[in-house]
Amino acid sequence: MKLQDYTPHELLKPFVKAYKFIESEYGSVNRVLPDTSIALAFKIKGQTNYITENQIVSIPSIAISGLQKSARSIQYEKDTSVIIVLFKPFGASMFFNLSLNQFYNDSIAIEHLISKNEVEIIEEKLALSKDNDQRVQLIEQFLFSRLNTDKLDLLVQQSIESIYSNHGNLKIKGLAQSLFISNDAFEKRFRKHIGTSPKAFASLVRMRYVLTQKNPTLLDKALAGGFFDQAHFNKEFKIFTGQTPSDFYKTPSFW
Repeated sequence: MKLQDYTPHELLKPFVKAYKFIESEYGSVNRVLPDTSIALAFKIKGQTNYITENQIVSIPSIAISGLQKSARSIQYEKDTSVIIVLFKPFGASMFFNLSLNQFYNDSIAIEHLISKNEVEIIEEKLALSKDNDQRVQLIEQFLFSRLNTDKLDLLVQQSIESIYSNHGNLKIKGLAQSLFISNDAFEKRFRKHIGTSPKAFASLVRMRYVLTQKNPTLLDKALAGGFFDQAHFNKEFKIFTGQTPSDFYKTPSFW
């Protein structure tokens, strides 16, 4: 499998983290861990599928995936390539006029959010594109056509910065109080713009931080993430990765 990142246009950088090109010549399965990025995937050719315990589910040609609670396995069939737009935490809300919490732990076809005619135009242009640079330009034209910075919620943006600066290890009620807003009103605004509750988002940030730690023992990693109970850490880790910590670090293949 070939992975290559592309940097977004300067005017899109506040909202888009990166474009990720994935190419599978012979077919492969990749494990994707939960992240703080809502993702918009454009299939260039081939077919991708979600693999669950009971079934294989085809992914639409253009699909948007909400924030996830647990890791997922994605199958790339032979001779498949896709480009994925990875949004920054509040980025997707600048392009789509709906509450992002509607597809938490889910993925939907983009035609549920934009007109069928728009979808067909994008698909046709991508099919005729010659290389990834041209494809990224086409995707950015689409994003620019939908960008609405008036929807930026500065309070939610400030809360995101606080969550990151504390590595996800903070009390949400205290965060709401520091922003001079009731907990209920804060959670409603946060879910709409980010795609999940503040508590669930902080948990994603916390576990992602744990995974970046180079500490030699699992106990050190747990302490770095603010966990003081090994059993609690093990439980949260398994929900996040789908594996126990010891199994996960034997085969840490993910993105």
